[in-house]
Amino acid sequence: MTTAVNNIHPHKSENCKRTEKLIQEITQIRKKRNAVILAHNYQIPVIQDLADFVGDSLGLSRQAAATKSDVIVFCGVHFMAETAAILCPEKRVLIPDLEAGCSLAASITLDRLVKWKAEHPGAVVVSYVNTTAAIKAESDYCCTSGNALQIVKSIDADKEILFLPDVFLGSWVKRMTGRENIHIWMGECHVHTAIHPRSIDEKMREHPQAELLIHPECGCLTPYLDRVARLVKGDQLKVASTEGMIVRACQSPAKQFVVATEVGILHRLQKENPDKEFIPIQDEMSCQFMKMITLEKLHAALANDQYQVTVPEEVAAKARLSIERMVAVG
Repeated sequence: MTTAVNNIHPHKSENCKRTEKLIQEITQIRKKRNAVILAHNYQIPVIQDLADFVGDSLGLSRQAAATKSDVIVFCGVHFMAETAAILCPEKRVLIPDLEAGCSLAASITLDRLVKWKAEHPGAVVVSYVNTTAAIKAESDYCCTSGNALQIVKSIDADKEILFLPDVFLGSWVKRMTGRENIHIWMGECHVHTAIHPRSIDEKMREHPQAELLIHPECGCLTPYLDRVARLVKGDQLKVASTEGMIVRACQSPAKQFVVATEVGILHRLQKENPDKEFIPIQDEMSCQFMKMITLEKLHAALANDQYQVTVPEEVAAKARLSIERMVAVG
């Protein structure tokens, strides 16, 4: 028994030393290069703790637009780094892993959007930020889960709207605005679509006093809203973006929360609210693409100045207006 313990501890110590060394070197390099590290709420804890700013897509877009740094290292997925490159054409934007994509962004292509627009001439295109630069360039407005309602409400009521690519966010926006002239693309996030109303039922029965924080990308949201009164009181349910969840958890008198979104958010929720308990709706709700960003890859991106994300100027120029509209609202 003693031998086994002695064999384990040195390995743990070596891992800690390696992590500390990487963090020290990252800190030195980013100061030398005048680099800012932006991390999404779904990143692994060590990346969040090391970042200059942690937030949702909207908040990080605003930080990118406002930064005075020469280099932006985006710890998130590819479309986020593209957005930063569009907003900051004079900056060098790096991503630690070029393969960090997004299943939702991949659910619509440029050809399919152009065809959809042709079927609805004159319609206003509202694209979720989880899209490629090429899709944003064909859009009138960009939005995030945090300001999708405000964006849609700002559009004339008689205007037809094409909302893409998330079917669940689109369905929630349509329900909350009461607009019947919204056409919704049938795309989905591989993480959020897997949540079944039954999972929420089970968690809320286990934790009847908890608040329920649910992301509007969740596949269970619309059917659950139709039956929510059976299991939770109206003020227990909060539909929110990841940043909205952070704000709500900080302001709420509740001491326990059931959280229906990617598990990476739990680290920041707990860090900012150490006296409260946060319970994931499912432990398996982890985005394989977000988790591709590691400390080693972040270090390599900075040290080797690798994996720059660029957007052709003709695409960036068209996409910039829709993104600026997103940043300005909400």
